[in-house]
Amino acid sequence: MSLFRKFFGSTNPASEEENDKGNNKSLENDAPIEEQFIYNFNKNGGKFLYCENETEVKEQFENILEENDWFEGEALCYEEDLFPILEENKITHHKTQTPSFLLANCENLIADEGSILFSSKQIKQHKPNELPANIVIFATTSQIIETKSDGLSVIKKKYVKDYPTNITTIKYFKKAVDEDFTQYGSSAKNIYLLLLEDL
Repeated sequence: MSLFRKFFGSTNPASEEENDKGNNKSLENDAPIEEQFIYNFNKNGGKFLYCENETEVKEQFENILEENDWFEGEALCYEEDLFPILEENKITHHKTQTPSFLLANCENLIADEGSILFSSKQIKQHKPNELPANIVIFATTSQIIETKSDGLSVIKKKYVKDYPTNITTIKYFKKAVDEDFTQYGSSAKNIYLLLLEDL
């Protein structure tokens, strides 16, 4: 049985109430990296949606669109493999003027800080504060790694010739920044993570 199924039961994603319960308990030092990531990502205020298959990914994406009234709107997206899901939902992604959200994959998910590692492959040369306030990320459980330095090692192995630039992490999410004045001035994002089980 997968670790995520243990956390979330059946195919249903964790509710906000369950996420809040998870945030109130302390994390064991020897917890698996998947559990560390979930704990830290939720603590940072990210919205986590666990999916067992591609069908659930599409369903959860449509739920996000409905929740935010983003159907037939505009999205920022640079990855061709994601264009079809936008087009299926009549969302413009070419030459957008005011995109409601960024749709992207990521390089890795960083467990020890609950952050998301991006490169120019997903966000071109944009700095985090230049991206839309809302971000929807597609990732898989195999992308969870322990630290940022592990993430850089993975990138070096993955891109032997066409090495990406603009490698950055986003870890400040709206809820966390609202609650923690020490993050003042950070570029807070409203992040939805659609995490597909692939282990």
